Amino acid sequence: MASVRKEILIDANPSHVWAALADFHAVDKRVAPGLVTASKRDGDAARIVTFANGTSAREILVDSDDKARRLVYAVVGNERLTHHSASVQVLPESGGSRVVWTADFLPNALAPYIDAQMEQGAQVMKGALARDAA
Repeated sequence: MASVRKEILIDANPSHVWAALADFHAVDKRVAPGLVTASKRDGDAARIVTFANGTSAREILVDSDDKARRLVYAVVGNERLTHHSASVQVLPESGGSRVVWTADFLPNALAPYIDAQMEQGAQVMKGALARDAA
């Protein structure tokens, strides 16, 4: 199983960063605006996200832990992925926050694509969360 991990330093208070990440249905507005162009609620614990490149994914909220500031989600029903599970966690860092974002998935051959998408997402997230905190 392939795994991609990104660590993002953000110049914002961990509670601010967590509030945005925990707002599961507002990823397009609070976390990755522009990269995620839409997030449509699909029941209480699911969303359908549309990305700027035209792809979309149905994501299920697996867990949201306010104490640990950790959110877990899975992509389901995707024809290219046979498995996808991801977590994002906010940790205090000197002067701001460290976000650790990890995705585990199959098939392994998608690793370069997912790595590039997550790298782009990390940069957008860093800018959006720091701007919103200012």
